[in-house]
Amino acid sequence: MKRLKEKWKITSNVQFVIILVVFAITGSLSAKIAKPFCAFIGLDFSELNPVLAWILRLIIILPIYQILLIIIGSLFGQFRFFWEFEKKMFHRIIRKK
Repeated sequence: MKRLKEKWKITSNVQFVIILVVFAITGSLSAKIAKPFCAFIGLDFSELNPVLAWILRLIIILPIYQILLIIIGSLFGQFRFFWEFEKKMFHRIIRKK
């Protein structure tokens, strides 16, 4: 816990718990939203190869997760932390390409 608090540059245990709760809610909610979203755009995973279906689902979940992380983080008063977190994540993805 101490190491993460230093890495994330937070000082309060309450802020640490709030951040973990936001990550948990966002992960669960993005997985829940992905299924109806896939049905809405016409993706039927029952007809696809299971490996391909999981890859497509993960590709769909990623942007949903990013958007929800900012929204839910803001609702919990942690917009600045999650905005910086998103920028770092984006730069890591861009650098690897």
